Amino acid sequence: METTSSSSSTSSPSAAELISKSKRKEALGWMEWLRGWLYVIYEMLFQRILASHLQNPLPLPPVNDLTCIVTGSTSGIGREIARQLAESGAHVVMAVRNLKAANELIQKWQEEWSGKGLPLNIEAMELDLLSLDSVVRFSEAWNGRLGPLHVLINNAGIFSIGEPQKFSKDGYEEHMQVNHLAPALLSILLFPSLIRGSPSRIINVNSVMHYVGFVDTEDMNVVSGKRKYTSLTGYSGSKLAQIKFSSILQKRLPAESGINVVCVSPGIVSTNVSMVPRCLDGLCLPKSS
Repeated sequence: METTSSSSSTSSPSAAELISKSKRKEALGWMEWLRGWLYVIYEMLFQRILASHLQNPLPLPPVNDLTCIVTGSTSGIGREIARQLAESGAHVVMAVRNLKAANELIQKWQEEWSGKGLPLNIEAMELDLLSLDSVVRFSEAWNGRLGPLHVLINNAGIFSIGEPQKFSKDGYEEHMQVNHLAPALLSILLFPSLIRGSPSRIINVNSVMHYVGFVDTEDMNVVSGKRKYTSLTGYSGSKLAQIKFSSILQKRLPAESGINVVCVSPGIVSTNVSMVPRCLDGLCLPKSS
């Protein structure tokens, strides 16, 4: 008995070791922070060179059999995605906050496309990512059609540079809700339609800024005081959360579902919003989109 007791005592970790192991990481280490910024700077400096071999604009093949939902598609990258998909034959749903702006765009595109082929198969539906109730209503409305969904492009997002911390009416920090929580909820709620359209794909428009992000699952709103909130903290953390969620979702989805989940960082894009702030998001959308 004494031998057994002595052996157990020797092999068991000490209280200090248990406390050390249970201590949560509360921020990026300086090496991780430095490596992350090197990735960001590299992207800024060499993006154009690395993409110089690509045709601009890159033509799309006919996609007449696809139904695609594009969030935040009244300006920026989302606007071009919606237009080019529609011109290539896809049924495009512009999921936006501003229905008036979306319908005006649709009318303009239809007029410009007139005489080039069949009318564009494009429509607008209301979706406000700052309201989880809006996400639920949108999903119920779309799933209620009992049709297939082949591509969900979670493009909408915000980067409110220099602005104070703000919270949605759902109680979440705005960057975290718009860039991660709402798109994640939308993706899950649209599973029935995505399964009907399989093989289907969820495409999350991400950002190279996730390299300098940090996510504390016990303080996702950054209110505990352990970290100082800045718009960069909120933005980069939300983009890292989206990467982590996408990775876990892809692993947990059964192969039989036929759904693939990917993230894409389109780099720095010049749009009608200032160059540095939201274009690091790869979508450059004002909140009204």
